[in-house]
Amino acid sequence: MSMVEVSLPNGTIHEIAAGVSAGDVIKDAFGRGAVAAIINGEPCDLSTPIEESCTLDQIHSESDEGLHVLRHSCAHLLAQAVTQLHPEAKPTIGPPIEHGFYYDFEMGPLGEEDLREIEKKMKYIVKQNLQISREEHDSESLRQMFADNQFKIEIMDDKLDDGAGSSVYRQGEFVDLCRGPHVPSTSYLRHFKLTSTSTAFWRADSNREHLVRIYGMCYATKEDLQARETLLREAALRDHRKLGKDLQLFHIDEMVGQGLVLWTPRGSVVRQELQNFIGEHLRRQGYSQVFTPHIGKLDLYRTSGHFPYYQDSQYPPLVERDLMAKLADDGCSCSELSNLMEEGEIDGYLLKPMNCPHHIRIYSSQPHSYRDLPLRFAEFGTVYRWEQSGEISGMTRVRGFTQDDAHLFVTEDQIAEEVLGCIELVQVIFG
Repeated sequence: MSMVEVSLPNGTIHEIAAGVSAGDVIKDAFGRGAVAAIINGEPCDLSTPIEESCTLDQIHSESDEGLHVLRHSCAHLLAQAVTQLHPEAKPTIGPPIEHGFYYDFEMGPLGEEDLREIEKKMKYIVKQNLQISREEHDSESLRQMFADNQFKIEIMDDKLDDGAGSSVYRQGEFVDLCRGPHVPSTSYLRHFKLTSTSTAFWRADSNREHLVRIYGMCYATKEDLQARETLLREAALRDHRKLGKDLQLFHIDEMVGQGLVLWTPRGSVVRQELQNFIGEHLRRQGYSQVFTPHIGKLDLYRTSGHFPYYQDSQYPPLVERDLMAKLADDGCSCSELSNLMEEGEIDGYLLKPMNCPHHIRIYSSQPHSYRDLPLRFAEFGTVYRWEQSGEISGMTRVRGFTQDDAHLFVTEDQIAEEVLGCIELVQVIFG
């Protein structure tokens, strides 16, 4: 039997028989608590056999890397539970995120009761202690395995070289395309909770398939999970969406549009007082207030570079009706119209996505000497951004908002002082 040397982080060297798993060595060296291993700097499963001399470290469940592994494995657990309860559901992607995980499915809408049933099924699978194993498959085998899931096929088309294979992870009857690493068995996944659902689009493209996204949180210990639940409950009581409704400060109406805020009389008082407070400190620091329109010519944004490079986050341009009718009569397609706009052959107007170009046009409206500088323009400017419907949330992600925006025109030797002035302003307003 051949022997190999394993070097641990503390400098000790263990001599072991070739083929012993990383998990066995880690258990002897570190005790319990690992969810994955690091061999020669590369994360891997605890079941990975050590065939040659190497460096070895553990990924502990309570480390950032360990939580990443737990949450990724919990996403697989979620997908297994969903496909058992809803065989028609097609899993797409399920990454770990801060505090938890999510998985997107092509399936019908889910209610609160559905979420609880899925969570119950997940806990049952945990009790089954299903082994989670890594398998390597060639391209043909992978395509047969996921033949009924066009999303997985598309991932393979994008991520794998022609003819290349990849790894999958299996737990019971459930198999998912994944590089890992993952925990050794479902019994490691005891401290989780499903939190919410939302809509999503495949590849974040609103023209693609509509998906159901299920969110969950996962921790290494029961205490950490409970602490997070307590924090979320307390945060829910302070949620601006709840307070805004309870205190009658603002309203978002579907008849007006998602992400477009209506300020009530009470909320308008709060907003005006906030603007007065900020405006007073801006004046003390030498800012001059300006006002700019809510739209601007496309050519303005072509010059600044905002169009077409950021057009995905902007509302469609406004083009004169007579010109649109003429182009339609000439057989101009939507894509051809878009190209003409991008190339500057036709002009139009754009709902203002930012204030910068307007402030620059104010500055350039008359000649300036270096003696005039610094010039500080400030505006409570309303701008409009096209946010995906699934990303809109209360007043934190909206499609129309007013920002206390400012632009400074300075000489090079004034930059440091002006930056310090901006920092001081932030400290005063948020301090």
